[in-house]
Amino acid sequence: MKKTILSIALAVVAPFAWGQTSSTTTTTTTTSDGTITEYTPGSVITLKETSGPRRYRFGKTVTYVTKSGKTLDEETVKTRIKVGIPVHVHYTGEGDNMMVDRVILDED
Repeated sequence: MKKTILSIALAVVAPFAWGQTSSTTTTTTTTSDGTITEYTPGSVITLKETSGPRRYRFGKTVTYVTKSGKTLDEETVKTRIKVGIPVHVHYTGEGDNMMVDRVILDED
């Protein structure tokens, strides 16, 4: 009797189990560097790079750090991140969808 109930249960569940598909998404983080030519906090940063100007949008959370890795607080970001400062940015995406998640000052 137990075998019969187990067989029926498996027959009911099996189509759903084999119908499942899995997918993986790979996110690649790229680094770029240049001098800030435009900066709107929380919105956009434009860098003058060797290949020309490039515009990046900010992701939901952006971490600002110094060259040595020290995280900057909000007040320090307001005074140190400005036009003319050399930086490195970590971003994901491509084309118009380059989203920055980390800005690294080229100084300590």
